[in-house]
Amino acid sequence: MHSEMDGVTEELVTADDGGLLWTTASGTRGSRAFVFCHGGPGFWDTLGPIAELLDDVAFSVRWDQRGAGRSNHRGPYSVDRCIADLEAVRRHYELDRISVLGHSWGATLALQYALAHPDRVERLVYISGTGLSWDWYPEYEARQNAALAPHQARLTALAAKPELTDAERREQDLLYITADFPDPTTAPAHAEDQVTPWFPADPACNSAVNAETRSWDEQDLIKQCQALDVPTLIIDGSRDPRPRSAIDSLHRALPDVRRVVLERAGHVPWVDDDSSFASALRSFVVGSDV
Repeated sequence: MHSEMDGVTEELVTADDGGLLWTTASGTRGSRAFVFCHGGPGFWDTLGPIAELLDDVAFSVRWDQRGAGRSNHRGPYSVDRCIADLEAVRRHYELDRISVLGHSWGATLALQYALAHPDRVERLVYISGTGLSWDWYPEYEARQNAALAPHQARLTALAAKPELTDAERREQDLLYITADFPDPTTAPAHAEDQVTPWFPADPACNSAVNAETRSWDEQDLIKQCQALDVPTLIIDGSRDPRPRSAIDSLHRALPDVRRVVLERAGHVPWVDDDSSFASALRSFVVGSDV
């Protein structure tokens, strides 16, 4: 199905309950295998630039999670369902052991997959995650509101409308995403890239999965992570509006972990500090800086 150096291919994967999952693959078949997990929940894949960093050393599969983007918007939505869908993607591409890479909510999913299937995971890359509890959220909300102050009038006007057009929903998503970038002069352009292409976010997926993760017990998760024998890379941007102290308990719990903090980066570190991000990722994957 794939040549030695592959172009980008797209395939629909059928999950064990019949749900259809959009996937795309690129890179070098037969080398290290990665499966990428995007943020959200209910958002869609925007991790193509990271896959490109690994094209010469890895075979990378990206996918839209259930309830997101080009995949079926078909519940019920749960973390276990997301894990099973990720497993369906692994099986479809006939991958034995994989590295899982996740961003934001996707970092939580990647970690949960590694906890559920440690024998199938070679490495874990945890980018801009939010740790093992929701204690960080009030501080994040305050930081986000401050960053969104220039757009607040427009966001308030959009929120007051009984129904939004697709163009207005896209605008609303774009404005919120600007808060994830530390430089307000470049944030709108970077946010535009994140919502191109754009798909309607799925509030049912977002609500169900977030409610589940809010119910988790941090101490139980710490114990699980202490037993996870998987090499892990944590990459943080120090200017992420989600406070980076949220990751501290996870960092302490994991037995084989490396943490890289990028001082110039926000929530999307491969955009804000691309060279440092690439160096950290490539060093972890292939064992030497590039």
